[in-house]
Amino acid sequence: MKRKTAKEILAESFKELAAVRDIEKITIKEITDNCGYSPATFYRQFKDKYDLIAWDYSGQVERNIGRIGNDGHTWKQALYVSAEYNINHKDYLLNLFKHTSGIYSFEQYMTDINVRCIMDNLEKNSVEIDDELERVIRVYCYGTIKITIDRLLDKYEADPKEMARIYELSIPGSLSCILNG
Repeated sequence: MKRKTAKEILAESFKELAAVRDIEKITIKEITDNCGYSPATFYRQFKDKYDLIAWDYSGQVERNIGRIGNDGHTWKQALYVSAEYNINHKDYLLNLFKHTSGIYSFEQYMTDINVRCIMDNLEKNSVEIDDELERVIRVYCYGTIKITIDRLLDKYEADPKEMARIYELSIPGSLSCILNG
């Protein structure tokens, strides 16, 4: 049996609070009181709640992308898992998008994390990433984040399968050749 880490417990506590409150109003004390930890324990794990948010999302993306190539898990399947996560966590993600801004913008965190995870996966597979490929990856990530936000804001209807198809169709040709082999 795998026991949850302090980071995982703190992240769950934050998500519980974020399900009912604007994130900018959630304090570290509330996060720690909600799970029975002390603020000192929180600060041993994270710099602030924005660091917690980035850690939590980064872990989800890294686990998903890290599965590519294992047991037949493909980029297409990773796109579906991502779309499913986004839709299943709609209220939480909308709270993050709506109530973060500037340097702590979740939209910026999400984009940077997606770029880093894609680049890490490509490098792991011996793909050399030059400046042009990095820019293509960034453009792709910016676009998919924006379309995700539109979907979460109910600007259109799409189930996870349709969102994954949109993500796949949006992959620039030069990146698609690399991702899909």
